[in-house]
Amino acid sequence: MPDAAEPRRPPVALPVDPDVDLHVPAQRAELARAPWTTLGAVSAGGVVGALARHGLAAAWPHPPGGFGWAIFAVNVTGCLLIGVLMVVITEVRQAHPLTRPFLGVGVLGGFTTFSTYVLEAQAALDAGAPRTALAYLAGTALAALAAVVTGVRVTRRLAGRAGTRRTADQGER
Repeated sequence: MPDAAEPRRPPVALPVDPDVDLHVPAQRAELARAPWTTLGAVSAGGVVGALARHGLAAAWPHPPGGFGWAIFAVNVTGCLLIGVLMVVITEVRQAHPLTRPFLGVGVLGGFTTFSTYVLEAQAALDAGAPRTALAYLAGTALAALAAVVTGVRVTRRLAGRAGTRRTADQGER
């Protein structure tokens, strides 16, 4: 039981999706205008992304206990493309309202798969390859984060926009 003299901690705010500030109506516009169109775009994109991932995984299998190179490549490539996409649609040009739902959430969300990544690491452990599992877990996480940062930086540099951002309510800053 906490001591009465102990100061109370402020309540912890729940996390909010970093793509959307629910208090800014302009950032909810894609769902407000046409929720079924948006959901259709996400669904169609998800089919495209998942089929691409499945095709790569089928074309590039690995033995039990082996490093899952196909899913590693999928996740790293997907993260790189997410970095590129987010810079293009938030900083470089005004995108169609369905661009992020279709490409970002749908295609790239369906393409990348961190659940399969964890299952493949577990399979490596089950096959008696703990070093492979650890290398796969750490390598994928580090490479995926590096890929996002690389995608953002390279796209900004190619667009000539290093350090500038365009936001809906502020213009350039």
